[in-house]
Amino acid sequence: MRLFICIVVCLAAAGLGSFFTTPALRPWYARLNKPRWTPPNRLFGPVWTLLFLAMAVAAWLVWSKLGLTAASLRLFMLQLFLNVGWSALFFRLRSPRWAFCEIVILWIAILATLIGFWSAMPAAGWLLLPYLIWVSYAAALNFSVWRRNI
Repeated sequence: MRLFICIVVCLAAAGLGSFFTTPALRPWYARLNKPRWTPPNRLFGPVWTLLFLAMAVAAWLVWSKLGLTAASLRLFMLQLFLNVGWSALFFRLRSPRWAFCEIVILWIAILATLIGFWSAMPAAGWLLLPYLIWVSYAAALNFSVWRRNI
């Protein structure tokens, strides 16, 4: 049941992020000046789905070991909130500048969560590593889009 709850929470966050993202893809995002290394839009959905599922399993592992009140799970919820917030800032508010500022905070929160998860259970930390790498890439992309579209 705990795994199911973790999956539902993570996929709900993914769905909310998608709610902010999808309407802006065609009219706004498509017209932005983006670097050559921007992945195609069709790649984002599958990558994010896998990342959110890995995040859910990581949270479940930590919850199973430390209980629901663990500080690292509070960090996990914070970074999940920040993840959705980035989508709202970048796509809904169409503000790459503020989204970049926010993604830096998100990156720090993910790193703190990864360290907390790792100390509780290394497998949980490993599961968050691809997420940290992807958000690092997303931050670089966000910065490039911001600077190209001033």
